[in-house]
Amino acid sequence: MNHSAAPAIAVTGLCKSFGEHIVLDRIDFSVPEGSVFSLLGPNGAGKTTTVEILSTLKRADGGEISVGGYDPGAQPDGVRSVIGVTGQFSAVDELLTGRENLLLMGDLHHLPRAESRRLAAELLATFDLEEAADKVASSYSGGMTRRLDLAMTLVGDPRIIFLDEPTVGLDPRSRRGMWDVIRGLTARGVTIFLTTQYLEEADQLADRIAVLHQGRLVAEGTADQLKRLVPGGYIRLDFTDRAEFESATRLFGDASQVNGDLTLAIPSDGAVRSVREVIDRLDAARVEPAGLSVHTPDLDDVFLALTGGHVSEKETSK
Repeated sequence: MNHSAAPAIAVTGLCKSFGEHIVLDRIDFSVPEGSVFSLLGPNGAGKTTTVEILSTLKRADGGEISVGGYDPGAQPDGVRSVIGVTGQFSAVDELLTGRENLLLMGDLHHLPRAESRRLAAELLATFDLEEAADKVASSYSGGMTRRLDLAMTLVGDPRIIFLDEPTVGLDPRSRRGMWDVIRGLTARGVTIFLTTQYLEEADQLADRIAVLHQGRLVAEGTADQLKRLVPGGYIRLDFTDRAEFESATRLFGDASQVNGDLTLAIPSDGAVRSVREVIDRLDAARVEPAGLSVHTPDLDDVFLALTGGHVSEKETSK
């Protein structure tokens, strides 16, 4: 994916408190254009507050922020001209049809009526809502409602989209459908800022992931980089020949048998260097496994290790 040198979102020293409760404590991050950045954290960690500040809905207490080249505090209209927001709760008007919801968004963006009709038809097709276009939104399934909600966000052709837990409550099929839509947006160069409580979702979609805990960013990196932060990874060697297996057992004294008597698990951080060292030792000893695979902890393990499994109270807001 080609990322611009100038970040779509840049945050340095972001602070926010509600009374004596510190929600965000000097957090820093940068989001390249055309990428997906996912913010993970327990309930109450400050994810939604971060989205609200970046999208001009709340003011920061301190820090430097740039969204699409604009300062949300000093230039809110500039920020709003380049962003779209799909929040935790749908903005769909259930008394209107899907098409009417999209036309309403066109009116709010002061688009010519003909342009609104063209764009509505295009978005209904893109989000697989053509058959339901003229049915009232109250008859839509949860997945259809979320697709319409995101389609409404796109009416203004935003360069940056904030998705605050966009797939909460959706069934697995609908969730994967939303993932496909998000991938399509980034392929067009749209920047996605995603908060989610589904770790698999971040793993599937995000170019970079940040973990927010008690108001601070406790880790940031690619999914693979984060997985290497916690112990439990291993290199798996599968054998079909017992003599080869026993040779490998002597070669790697810290290995253990797993999943049958001809499989070894060698503790490893999963890095290329570690894998190369194992292969070099096997080659030097002329031991040939039938298969080799690398297993690292998943994001669930990372999340629990970094946050201690802590689920805090809801964010205090005014």
